[in-house]
Amino acid sequence: MRPARDAPVLDVRHVTKVYGAGDTAVHALRGVSITVERSDYVAIMGASGSGKSTLMNILGCLDVPTGGQYLLDGTDVGSLEERQLSILRNRKIGFIFQSFNLIPRMTALANVELPLAYGGVKGAQRRRRALAALDQVGLADRVGHEPNELSGGQQQRVAVARALVTAPALLLADEPTGNLDTKSTQDVLGILDRLSLNGRTIAVITHEDDVATHAKRVIRLVDGEIVEDRRQAPVDGPPPRFSMLGDGSR
Repeated sequence: MRPARDAPVLDVRHVTKVYGAGDTAVHALRGVSITVERSDYVAIMGASGSGKSTLMNILGCLDVPTGGQYLLDGTDVGSLEERQLSILRNRKIGFIFQSFNLIPRMTALANVELPLAYGGVKGAQRRRRALAALDQVGLADRVGHEPNELSGGQQQRVAVARALVTAPALLLADEPTGNLDTKSTQDVLGILDRLSLNGRTIAVITHEDDVATHAKRVIRLVDGEIVEDRRQAPVDGPPPRFSMLGDGSR
């Protein structure tokens, strides 16, 4: 699972996804090809039924394509057994979900430590890395708080820290601001901007134009096909709205 350094983080080649068969078959993806280089920040957009959720599940190694090929950080996902796939997900992808997916009755620190625990990282190192990740999202003073003691925006920032803590090749965010108010949305998007500026590779699944304006590149799906692939900022440059929002770490 150790790719060449110049391998794209995402390399999706003519991927199709079909549910069902015969007359009732649903073609969720129709030959989608995407290459995402290291440090890029991509927004994948589309209305309900466009195929963006199906694509997210494939990118996150939560589902497999019917046809085509998908390489994650140089590794051909289709060649892996389930255990290998689970290890790849843990090491290479940091997930950020709309509903936060934090564990109740566990502190922010314990929630952030979880992916490291699954990966076999020792206790002292887990704690050190989790504390650093929480500090990175501006929550160093909330490490002992449980989810019900945090605002929605703070919970999502804990989720971002959890996604960061394994130093993954890809941050994959599914509607990350869908459950947040305006202020919390700007805080979270500011954090993603800052992470992009620092070289993180980010893919955001969204239907919101305001979220997409932060990305360096916008890919739009309609009926399982890419109808737009537009660059808004260079791969090696800052995200387009970084200077407007600051670091978002408050």
